[in-house]
Amino acid sequence: MVNKRVVVTGASSGIGAATARLFRAHGWEVVGVARREERLRALAEETGASYVVADLTRQADVDALRDHLAATGPVHALVNNAGGAFGLASVEASDVDDWRRMFDVNVVAVKRVISALLPLLRAGSVDAGVADILTVTSIAGHVAYEGGGGYNAAKFAAHAMVAVLRLELAGEPIRVLEVAPGMVKTEEFSLVRFGGDQARADAVYDNVPHPLVAEDIAEAIVHAIELPPHVNLDLVTIKPVAQAAPHKVIRGELRPRS
Repeated sequence: MVNKRVVVTGASSGIGAATARLFRAHGWEVVGVARREERLRALAEETGASYVVADLTRQADVDALRDHLAATGPVHALVNNAGGAFGLASVEASDVDDWRRMFDVNVVAVKRVISALLPLLRAGSVDAGVADILTVTSIAGHVAYEGGGGYNAAKFAAHAMVAVLRLELAGEPIRVLEVAPGMVKTEEFSLVRFGGDQARADAVYDNVPHPLVAEDIAEAIVHAIELPPHVNLDLVTIKPVAQAAPHKVIRGELRPRS
């Protein structure tokens, strides 16, 4: 049996850290990638994962990641999880620098990593029968909402990139998968979006019955990659029952209509 290795970006917290933990629990070798070494070191001590410190918006860091992976063994799966939202202002009033940051981390960085690691994934598919590129996008990449302009635009672009990649790799034993979460309550996503305003971040989830948590998304990611090699989950959208759309979230108890 092939001892499989997966690379998980954005592994220092939230969905990335939960995904790394679950892959390790399933017996995979895991390489966590993120900027914060202290977080990655703690994850490694907890799970036995290895890690690479990298800022994926820097080509030199992506090249160094590729070289490290090539020197240390095969790669069978890539989980592009690193990303983020900055601000919730209108298209008119939002900060152009926030848009640049969102495109850099959600789109361009994902392209950098895919381009760098595809040769390694091709080689890994030979012994495993299949290799996987799974990108975590968002329902914001499928449904627009007020205040989401920059994040919508970046995640729509990421969704399109994944779709194009799937067409381009057709005929190779490489699955291209997309997981698009809705409301996920993690310790940092909304806090980062609102510039560290804890009260505003907490209000996003206030009185929402059972928003998703990082472990819910990790379960979907690991399940998709561990399916038989001929099965490709092109797109999985995941929302809490209380969320019908990005802009329609129920607050308070869910109950049947009389």
